[in-house]
Amino acid sequence: MHIAIAGNIGSGKTTLTRMLAARYGWTPKYESVDFNPYLSDFYDDMSRWSFNLQIYFLNKRFKDVVEISKTDDVIIQDRTIYEDARIFAPNLHDMGLMSSRDFETYSDLFDLMMSLVKMPDLLIYLKSSIPNLVSQIQKRGREYEKTIRIDYLTGLNNKYENWIKDYKGHLLIIDADRYKFGNKEEDFEAVTSMIDSELFGLFPGECK
Repeated sequence: MHIAIAGNIGSGKTTLTRMLAARYGWTPKYESVDFNPYLSDFYDDMSRWSFNLQIYFLNKRFKDVVEISKTDDVIIQDRTIYEDARIFAPNLHDMGLMSSRDFETYSDLFDLMMSLVKMPDLLIYLKSSIPNLVSQIQKRGREYEKTIRIDYLTGLNNKYENWIKDYKGHLLIIDADRYKFGNKEEDFEAVTSMIDSELFGLFPGECK
């Protein structure tokens, strides 16, 4: 079973991935952030490094999806391959931070990859406002994130809303402004209750 968590920067994807993995004994797949060789350079000069960064993420995410398809474990994944191509790359292109030539090359590669993989069994989308995202980004204090632009986050949020509106797979939307699952036990219990209900509807014979 493949469960994926989607959401903007600072929405709580990694926190929820870790907590759900511990709660259910699922195998976590984390986004490559701390060891990403392009991320710091990207935030310093987005137009120069945007294509490099997105290709790096796409490569890593495709490897993850291929590995997930080969296991019988329940995988909980921090961010999906779809977000790279449907959210981040288009946002960079719209902002003039990725050239049309690079964006077309990237999109062609993504389309080829999508012909070889399938959608997650369940997508959990963490919906968050810009003030909440900014607050969470500041709290975690990553040096390379200090220069993130508000217009960049806003563009991403708009792209997420449009993508989720048209998403065709099984979807659960969680209000990350309302449910502070990272530090409130009752909120985490509410979130897991929603996930339990969704999974029971999808896989009644496999849920505990």
